[in-house]
Amino acid sequence: MAEFQTTLDLSSAEETSALANQIGALLKPGDVLLLEGEIGAGKTHFARSLIQSLLETPEDIPSPTFTLVQTYDGPACEIWHADLYRLTSPDEVVELGLTDAFEDSICLVEWPDRLAELAPKSALTLALAMRPEHGRRSLILSSDNPRWAPVFEMIP
Repeated sequence: MAEFQTTLDLSSAEETSALANQIGALLKPGDVLLLEGEIGAGKTHFARSLIQSLLETPEDIPSPTFTLVQTYDGPACEIWHADLYRLTSPDEVVELGLTDAFEDSICLVEWPDRLAELAPKSALTLALAMRPEHGRRSLILSSDNPRWAPVFEMIP
């Protein structure tokens, strides 16, 4: 079990966006968010909302499903949004340059299981799940890194 962990219910897309904006305000170069969840769980919506909150000028945030990686110029550093669904080996992650981006960019990674042993130990994991019986999504945030304590402190 992670040192820091909490579970939230998200009742709307707006609530998900608001949380993404709050977390985005705390990010700095070298931060990695691992977005877990099935197709349709809200990973891309969360990532788009967070990225928009960091951009000085709003722009279209396409899903990186086919391009694998989209990058954006943030005010403090580059922002990388990766969708690793189509990858078959962690070696492909290295070829994309993602492991280098972990050092000095803000990285949002969908389907982080494809990273295997390359997943940064310092990352914040966000596991989204649909709860159709309640018309909501659940979100489990977890990390072993004290760097993320401010995220857990801001959540009621």
